[in-house]
Amino acid sequence: MISVNMREAKIRLSALVRAVEEDGETVILCRNGKEVAAIQPLSAATQKVKRLHKPTLGLKVKFAPGYDPTEGASEEEWPSEFR
Repeated sequence: MISVNMREAKIRLSALVRAVEEDGETVILCRNGKEVAAIQPLSAATQKVKRLHKPTLGLKVKFAPGYDPTEGASEEEWPSEFR
């Protein structure tokens, strides 16, 4: 377990996260000498759930033929409160 104050954590964040990632360390963040937060590795169960989540293909956006989503809206397409 690594204990650091907030200022040191800001300076060494990348190294602290690497220690959590590679070595499984837990980093305790302190403010005025009191422990306030922890950075710890995600559990294997949490990581597995994220990998198993797959997008629903039925929710894919399909544009009408000839529609260009990057084209600006015409004056008639704007709601009246924004004209």
